Amino acid sequence: MNSSDVIDCLPEERQRSILELLTEEGRVVASELARKFNTSEDTIRRDLRELAAAGLCKRVYGGALPVSPASGSLAERATQNPERKQALAECLIKLITPGQVVFIDAGSTNLAIAQALPTDLKLTIITNAPAIAAVLAERENINLVLLGGTINRTTGAALGAQTLRDVANIRPDLYILGVCALDAELGLTAFDLEDAEFKRLVVSQAKSVITAMTTDKLETSAPFRITGTERLSVLIVEADADATLLKSICGPDVHIHIAAAIHHIPAK
Repeated sequence: MNSSDVIDCLPEERQRSILELLTEEGRVVASELARKFNTSEDTIRRDLRELAAAGLCKRVYGGALPVSPASGSLAERATQNPERKQALAECLIKLITPGQVVFIDAGSTNLAIAQALPTDLKLTIITNAPAIAAVLAERENINLVLLGGTINRTTGAALGAQTLRDVANIRPDLYILGVCALDAELGLTAFDLEDAEFKRLVVSQAKSVITAMTTDKLETSAPFRITGTERLSVLIVEADADATLLKSICGPDVHIHIAAAIHHIPAK
């Protein structure tokens, strides 16, 4: 679709076109859409409200963002893009120092990180994710702490009042944070309110915060804010992430590490 075109169309057609632009460009601005579709900004804002109410985008000041793809259950997400998450995991574990107290948050990428930890790396691992604890339970080099609470089956994490009490006095050297989306305006966001509250607390207590994410989470949104990128020490991304976009999202103080590229072998 040529962004210079002026289009007159029905509301349903206009909204479909807005979603196409959102997919192509990663963000839409209401004033630009109004010019493009030869209509008022009020009409465009109404379109965006309707699309957001249907769960098809996230309203932000002046426009909209696509919804993060990380909205399914942990069981669903764990089967998606395993080779990409493995590459992120192999990049991240190089930043872990023997003897550290490491909090590994719930999430499918963080599950891959737990699976990739070297068997001779001595650590204290704290987690609120039973799936991660199960991976590490038999590791003799790991001092494992599993926080209690009510299990949220969507996030795969123990959450709620008990979990918050358990983590209140923990000061990890490193927090491996699981996030659903990252945007320059909204920062790091999650789909579950209790999950975001828990993550915020651990972020505030950790000496260092790292997150690893697939490219499709960049410049997307989820409903509940965790923190801005100013609390992020390191961001690990895939090889195809846009460098200019990363700088605009993260600013100068976040160290960005690029995971190895995935080379697919064509089927015969």
